Amino acid sequence: MRTLPIGLVQHSCQEDRQANIDKSLQGIRQAAAQGARLVILQELHCGPYFCQTEDPALCNLAEPIPGPATEQFGALAKELNLVLVLSLFEKRAAGVYHNTAVVLENDGSIAGKYRKMHIPDDPGYYEKFYFTPGDLGFNPIQTSLGRLGVLVCWDQWYPEAARLMALAGAEILIYPTAIGFDPADSQAEQQRQRDAWITIQRSHAVANGIPVVAVNRVGFEADPSGQTAGARFWGHSFVAGGQGEILLQAGDQEDVLTLELDLDRSEQIRRIWPFLRDRRIDAYQDILKRVRD
Repeated sequence: MRTLPIGLVQHSCQEDRQANIDKSLQGIRQAAAQGARLVILQELHCGPYFCQTEDPALCNLAEPIPGPATEQFGALAKELNLVLVLSLFEKRAAGVYHNTAVVLENDGSIAGKYRKMHIPDDPGYYEKFYFTPGDLGFNPIQTSLGRLGVLVCWDQWYPEAARLMALAGAEILIYPTAIGFDPADSQAEQQRQRDAWITIQRSHAVANGIPVVAVNRVGFEADPSGQTAGARFWGHSFVAGGQGEILLQAGDQEDVLTLELDLDRSEQIRRIWPFLRDRRIDAYQDILKRVRD
């Protein structure tokens, strides 16, 4: 049996960048101490979720890749012999920025990166103002621990993204995330939103026969513009197995979770549920249309 010990680091964020990084570093060390060899961080873990408002000055938060964060986290990856999944605000060129996941190999080098493809633009989530849509496609990143299908947050709602990663050989789908409630919503509406978030990602695990890992932040973050009630990030980071079963789940507090995944199980699942075998690729042309008129 080929197993992969993984760790999930879920924490709140504040204005102090180094304080946030220190939380991530501490969480990584804790996960490593519990046996993890792959550790995954939440979306944009170096700072607050700044996309609640549109402010050109916030583009100063972006950094190059490689850059300060990959250097600092890379040193820890090498020290602890870990593969790490980071989520950074990438400065690619003057005025061109991406929401980028970076995978660091256990020698501290960059194994690969993924630029977020689906960019939301909703009240409190004005990401189109900051992020250029990704241009690296849906390609798994090869590491010493396996092929990682890394996507980011809003990507997690799209079955096409998960499918393309699986078709390209991803052994696990990974979603660094920053999603929360509008505090003004009712308890029932908040519950529906969180349940939908969990359900759609479990469905990707089922449809593709591979595990899914989602890592979300926690805590309340105010809207600097005062136009909304802010965001209360709901946490509930989780791991789903290849039949959609919940293997591990956090609550809404800061936490470090670890789990040993059986990567060979996907082969057995796909033999009894051969969805990939039975796909009608000759009949799916209309999927390339925005809508069918």
